[in-house]
Amino acid sequence: MGGSNQKTAEQEKYGQLQKKHELKRPVAKNCLRAFWVGGAICLVGQAVSYFYIYFFNFTEQTAGNPTVATMVFFSMLLTGFGIYDHLGQYAGAGSGVPVTGFGNAVISAAIEHRTEGFVLGVGGNMFKVAGSVILFGVFSAFVVALIKTLLIMWGVI
Repeated sequence: MGGSNQKTAEQEKYGQLQKKHELKRPVAKNCLRAFWVGGAICLVGQAVSYFYIYFFNFTEQTAGNPTVATMVFFSMLLTGFGIYDHLGQYAGAGSGVPVTGFGNAVISAAIEHRTEGFVLGVGGNMFKVAGSVILFGVFSAFVVALIKTLLIMWGVI
């Protein structure tokens, strides 16, 4: 079993059969779907942000937090009704990369484990995916704040 990469005739034949039946991925179409769905989600998010600015006197800087909370809530609601899963199948990363993908991940895990009970099922599994996102988000915010504080102390900014 040395470092030889020689394939037997049967392996070559199988490789050719596999290539013959392999599905071709429509990369350009998938990219366009992800782009327009992700853009539409961001457009809705911008509309929500303007809603908070116009009706609740938030500034552009302070409207971010309620906008994110609202978008996560919308995605959780749509996941609960089974709509966001269809959107994810259609758009791929276009629905998973925005903050709405976070809400989808949390609620999907909760829905999947609800038969195990609220504490051990929903509560225990809800943050399996989201826990790492929260952890790295908090840690990244800490590192960035530390760097900014040091730069301010040193008079760089």
